[in-house]
Amino acid sequence: MIAADRPDRRSARLFVVEADGTMRDLSRAGLATLFDPGDLVVANDAATLPASLHGTHVPSDEAIEIRLAGWRSLPDPTRFVAIAFGAGDHRTRTEDRLPPPPLSPGDRLRLGPLEAFVERLLDHPRLLELRFQGNRAAVLAGLARHGRPIQYAHVPEPLALWDVWTKIAAGPVAFEAPSAGFALDWRTLQAWRRRDVSFATLTHAAGVSSTGDPALDLRPPFDEPYRISERAAAQVARAKLRGSRIIAIGTSVVRALEAAANPDGKVRAGNGIATGRIARGTPLRVVDAILTGVHQPGESHFELLRAFADDSLLAKASASFAEHRYRTHEFGDSLLLNRQPLDQSREQNRVLETKPLLDASHDVGFPWPSKNEVFD
Repeated sequence: MIAADRPDRRSARLFVVEADGTMRDLSRAGLATLFDPGDLVVANDAATLPASLHGTHVPSDEAIEIRLAGWRSLPDPTRFVAIAFGAGDHRTRTEDRLPPPPLSPGDRLRLGPLEAFVERLLDHPRLLELRFQGNRAAVLAGLARHGRPIQYAHVPEPLALWDVWTKIAAGPVAFEAPSAGFALDWRTLQAWRRRDVSFATLTHAAGVSSTGDPALDLRPPFDEPYRISERAAAQVARAKLRGSRIIAIGTSVVRALEAAANPDGKVRAGNGIATGRIARGTPLRVVDAILTGVHQPGESHFELLRAFADDSLLAKASASFAEHRYRTHEFGDSLLLNRQPLDQSREQNRVLETKPLLDASHDVGFPWPSKNEVFD
C-alpha cells in the first residue's frame, strides 16, 4: 500500500467486502449504485478545526507544537486535551518528532495570538490538559488566525483548511477530518435520492489518528462528544423497523451510533460522549456496514473493523490492498465492509470503557461552535 500524498480524489478506488466474504474492486464512483431502496447512509458532518498551533514554551523559551486532540470540558471551548511536540513541523515523521520541553502544571505557552497554560499532564509527557486564556470568542478567533490543520509527513505541502473539510462539513468540532466523508459528493447523494436510499448526518468530534509515540498511540480514540438529531434518530428507527441496512460513513459514525444505542438497537437523540474502543468482540447493535479509508493492522481504526469481520477476512482484504496498491490515510482510497453474520463463539462482551478524559460532570448540551463563529 502507498500513502496518498495530496488531497486528490479524482481517481479514487473502492474495495467492497460483502458479508459472505466476496470481494470486488471498483471505482469509487460505484458507491452510488451499491445500496438498496430503504437503506440508510449516515455521515459525520463535523468540520475540522485548525488544531495545530506552533509557539513557545515560555519557561524554557523553546519551540513547541500543540495539537488539540479532544474537548476536555464540554461547555468550555477554552479547555482541551492536547498532544505536545518539540521543534519541527509535519514534514518530519510524527514518530521522529522531538519531544516537547519538559512540561509542568502552570507552564505558560505562547501560541501566536493565544496564551495557554498547562493544567496537568495526563499520564504521559506528551499528553496534557490545556487551558487557553481569554473567553470563548477570543480563543476561537485565535485558532482561526494562527492554527493550521493537523497533518502528517505523507502530505509534504501545507494543507489549507478547506482541504480537510468534506462536502457536508458544518460546525468545526473535529480535530482531524472525518475523512471517510471525502468519498461523498453531490452526484452520489443525488443518485441515492433517486434510488430511495436515505441519508442522514450526525456530528462527532473526531480526534487525532497518531501521536507519534507507540505507547500513547494505544490510547486513542479518546473520549469524543457527539450530537444526534431527533430526525436522524427517527431515520435510524425507520430503517431498523423495515429491516434495511444502516451504513456508517467512517469510524466516527460507528462510535456515535453504537454509543447512543440502547440494548434493543434504538438510537437515542441528543448529545453524548463516545468512550472506550470498539474492537473484536464488541457487539454492533446498529451499524450493518462501514465505508472507511484503507487502514493497516495495529491502527485504532483497523481495530474497529474487527467488530465487522473476522481476522482471516480482514487479512485477505489487507493482502488485496497491498497487491493492488491501494492508497492509505485520509486522502486515500475507500473500503466498504459489510458486517459478517455474528459468530456465536466470539466474545460478546463490550470492550471495557476507559476512564473519560472529558469532565462528565458538565452538561453535554453545550453550544458547539459554528463555522461563522470561528471563521468570520
